[in-house]
Order: sequence, then structure tokens, then C-alpha cells
Amino acid sequence: MSERTRRDWLRALGAASTAGVVGLAGCSAFDAGGETEDDTSGNGGSGDGSDGGGSDGADRPTAGPDDGVKTQFRQGLRNTGYVDAAIPEAVETAWELPANRGDHSASKGSPIEAPNGAIVLADDTGRVQSIAPDGSVNWATSISDDDRGSHGTPAIADGSLYVGTYDGVVSAVALDDGEVLWQTDAGDAAAASPTYLDGKLYVAIEHATPSGSVVKMDAESGEIEWRDERPTNHPHSTVAIDREHGRLIFGSNDGHCYAWSFPDLEREWAYDTGGDVKLPLAISEGIAVVPSWAGTVTGLDVEDGSMLWEFETDGGETAKGEPDPGSTGGVMCAPAVHDGEVYVGSHDSNAYAIDLETGEKLWSTPTGGWITGSAVATNDHVLVGSYDAKLYALDRDDGSVTWTAEGRGDVTSAPFVTDDAIYYAERAPEGSDEAGMCYKLVARE
Repeated sequence: MSERTRRDWLRALGAASTAGVVGLAGCSAFDAGGETEDDTSGNGGSGDGSDGGGSDGADRPTAGPDDGVKTQFRQGLRNTGYVDAAIPEAVETAWELPANRGDHSASKGSPIEAPNGAIVLADDTGRVQSIAPDGSVNWATSISDDDRGSHGTPAIADGSLYVGTYDGVVSAVALDDGEVLWQTDAGDAAAASPTYLDGKLYVAIEHATPSGSVVKMDAESGEIEWRDERPTNHPHSTVAIDREHGRLIFGSNDGHCYAWSFPDLEREWAYDTGGDVKLPLAISEGIAVVPSWAGTVTGLDVEDGSMLWEFETDGGETAKGEPDPGSTGGVMCAPAVHDGEVYVGSHDSNAYAIDLETGEKLWSTPTGGWITGSAVATNDHVLVGSYDAKLYALDRDDGSVTWTAEGRGDVTSAPFVTDDAIYYAERAPEGSDEAGMCYKLVARE
């Protein structure tokens, strides 16, 4: 492990002018259309530590004021992607800001709310921004000069944010002013979003050959305290932790889902899905819900890794939406889980609801393009982004379209829902010099 202290040049890069970053409102088009409180220090989906983000009502602990963690990708340690909130029946754009500029196929980083009310976004330019609710930029800091920048979503705790970049560096940045606190070389690429718990970071790391590892880091110093090189072939699936069942689990591009005991971190089991596991899995009620490029979503027993069920998507389409009979309809979408139901999208352009216990399909809804990135469940809706440049709000009961919000590029980030807004980011439009945007949606007047 080597720690970088590149603060001088990083500050210079981070001081780049933010003039002109606030876009015009209204440019997007819209179409109507159980665990215990032991998990509280890993949850807190809306940034105030009050909506623990579990898989159901009994699985949604209330975080206390001293838990430290206020925000984490996928709404907590088990990556359930559920937010205890309601969304408007119709929306409009309050503002948009330039964000991603690259076209790398991996899902982009997602906006997330910090305890101070700011929206934090790491993008593929290698920059982290703190954005005020009115769309003005509080600060912008460059943490990497790698061509692919960051595709992860920061974890935020105790006044710092933590995020990795494609040069293999994990960085800690001060939340109030964007100062780089430490940087640690962890491998060749750190594309996964960090998972924070009790002063430690757990991150999947990519290495050349291709190979990979998972590390445990001290959040205060950046020191790597533990590494296991069992995962191979460029893992960038966010670590999930189930403390009730004592497991740390994530997936890899080698097609396997790997599990360690937690907190002692002994190897437990591995399951081969038959296709790349690129996005975070979700854990609920002792079941790990694993998306795979094999065209499947698999329910695994968290404790022993045995298969409980396997759901197959309907088939594949090309990125342009044409039928592709040779495709398996690979799943590169992080599933959301709530009230015993799984919500996930596929390369076959469909969004699905699946029964958590049986794996049976409850409904499916077509969109105009691949669905990658992350599904998010709210109290009454499911939010999914598509390659047709639209964010979809679907009714959880039957999958009907409540509304769509249309931008410019493929929507591959996880939308973030607050009490009064929805934030999401997109990839830069294909074949264009334009940047992909970060949007704020609010209730239509």
C-alpha cells in the first residue's frame, strides 16, 4: 500500500472555475405516463440518518445521531435500494449540471445527499462536486487524472466522503470544503462504490491480468488492513454486509458471487452464476439477490450460498432497441428489494418485479432501451433508467408508467430521492461532444 499526498496539484485542479455549470431549467422533456437495529450505522438513505433503507418495514432501522454514517450507496449495508419516501405524480426539471463526459460502458456514479443538505456527485472526469439544492456548486475537486475518472458513488461519514477512481486510488475528501484528506493506491482500478462501517471501508479492487481483490481500509488514515485476492477478473460490484447472518458478499466479472464471514473475514462460499456480476447484489430476509450477464437474477441463501431460485429474463435487444435473438438479456442492473419483492432491469429493455421468496415474475414493463445501473424502490414506485435517455417511474403494484423524464444520454446512475426532489445522472450522449447531465426533478406545478 502506498499513500499519495498530491494535495497541491489536486487543489489546483479542484479550483477550476465552476462558472456556467448551472444549466437551464426545463430543458428535459416529460411524458405522463427483517433485521435489527444492528444495521443502523450502515444505513441512512436520505442523508439525515432517519430512513434506514431496509427491505421492508421491519427491516428499516432508525439511525441515531451518533451512528456516524449518514449516506451510503444503495441505501445501506445490504444494498436494498429502498427509500422510505413518496415521489410526485408528475415532475419537471429544476436544474441540470454538466457531469459525465466519457462513454465507458460501466454504469456511472450516482448523486447522493450529504448530511449538510448538499448533493455530492463523483463523475468520469475525475471530479467530485458538492452541489447546493439550488444547483449552485459549493466546491469541485479533481481527485484523478485518469481518463475514466470515477464511476462510484461516495460513502459519507463523519464529515468525509470516500470514493474510488479508475487509477486504483481510493480517496477521502472533506465534505465542507473539498480538501483531499488522503489517497491510497489500492490496485489498478477502484470502480466499485465503497461500503463504510464502524470506521472501516470495504472495497472491491480490480487488478491487471485480469484479477482482483477485496480490501478493508481504515477510514481515518487510508491504510489497507486486510486484503483477499480470491475474486478475479476485475470485480467492481459494491460490497454488501449482512450482520445478522454474519456475511460479507459481492460479485465479480468472473461470474461468481463470493462470501466471507463477518466480521472475522474468513472465506465461506462462492457461487457461479455463469455470467459477469457487474452491479451490486441486494440482501433481504437472508436472501442474496444477484444480477448476472447470464440473463438471470438468482436468489442465494446468504449463509451457505445454495441457490433458492433463478429467474430468467425474456431475451435480448441491441443497445438501439432492435430485437437481438442471440442475446441472453443480460442483467447489469442493481436490484431493489422492498416488501418481499425484487425490482430489476435487463438488457432486454424490460423492468421486472419478482417475488423474493419464489423468484416468480409478478410483472414486466418494456422501455425503449437497455436498463442498466440501479433500480430504486420508493413506497409506491420503482425508478429505473434506460438507454432511451429516460428515467421511468413505475407503479409498484402493476408496473404501469406513472411518468418518464427525458434527458440526453443513457441513464445508468441510481436516482436519489429526497423529501422534495429526485436527482439522477446520465452518460454523455453517444457520438456527441456534449456532457452527460446531473438533473434535479421536482413536483410539477
